Amino acid sequence: MRKRKIWFWVILILLLFLIGSWYSYRYFFRSEIRQEQPVKRVERRNVKLVAVGDSLTYGQGDEEKDGGYVGIIKQKIQNKYKKTTVSTANYGVSGDRSDQILARLNKQKKMQTDLKNADVIVVTVGGNDLMQTLEKDIMMDSQSKIQSSINQAQGTYENKLNQLFTAIRKENQHAPIFVMSIYNPVYTYFPDVAAINDSIKQWNQATEKVTKKYAKMHFVSIYKVMSYGQYQTKKQRQQLIQQEEKVNHGKVKQSQLLSIMGNKDHNLNEYISTEDNFHPNHLGYQHMANQLFRSMVKYDSWEYVRK
Repeated sequence: MRKRKIWFWVILILLLFLIGSWYSYRYFFRSEIRQEQPVKRVERRNVKLVAVGDSLTYGQGDEEKDGGYVGIIKQKIQNKYKKTTVSTANYGVSGDRSDQILARLNKQKKMQTDLKNADVIVVTVGGNDLMQTLEKDIMMDSQSKIQSSINQAQGTYENKLNQLFTAIRKENQHAPIFVMSIYNPVYTYFPDVAAINDSIKQWNQATEKVTKKYAKMHFVSIYKVMSYGQYQTKKQRQQLIQQEEKVNHGKVKQSQLLSIMGNKDHNLNEYISTEDNFHPNHLGYQHMANQLFRSMVKYDSWEYVRK
């Protein structure tokens, strides 16, 4: 009898413990649910966008003198986010390489201050770094020699890019940074010249690789839209290649490049300015801004504050 009583009390105590644990769990669990309020995202009333870079940031070639993509992206943001007013600061200088952009950043206090206060940062870089190499090597007869030269220059470029991005992040740790690719401004004239096409694609891959090392930094490709222009379908581009390979045979002469750059009346690519047949025109900057805006909407933490 005594053993039965002991077992009775043991079982009773266990049952009471389990019942108590269950009700305690339900009480605290429901309490946590009640305490968890959904995070409310509120659009910023004021957004500061700071653009840093070369001639593509400056807006060279924009016949409407609207500051290239910087002026266009400002309007796009305000059209989508109705309560938002956008202010911009444009630190683009034509011809600047990555190291020259960095030198300006290190010297210009106003640029440093604007970066510190930025809600979103946009960078165009790399085109002039590549041009420095291509100007020396593009006339080489050997594709392998050109490739070797590009490979050597790429390592130097990536180091410079790391230094630039680190300096920008030092000024501002929270703002997302959107880094635009480069494009081939003479693709429509020389679609079959691998030396140019492959070099630019490799350069973009290098920029994207470095970009991925940094938090809240996003690579925006404008290669296809700006290189191909109105020839966006594969069939259209194939027709271009068929026409040009009969003439160029996969090579380009310096005289041909100079002739294209000097033509002030026409460009086969409707997105490229006839000012120099190199930089975007206003329509081209609109397409650049479209690509940028898609990425900005996808990574839109810059536009909201948590309440």
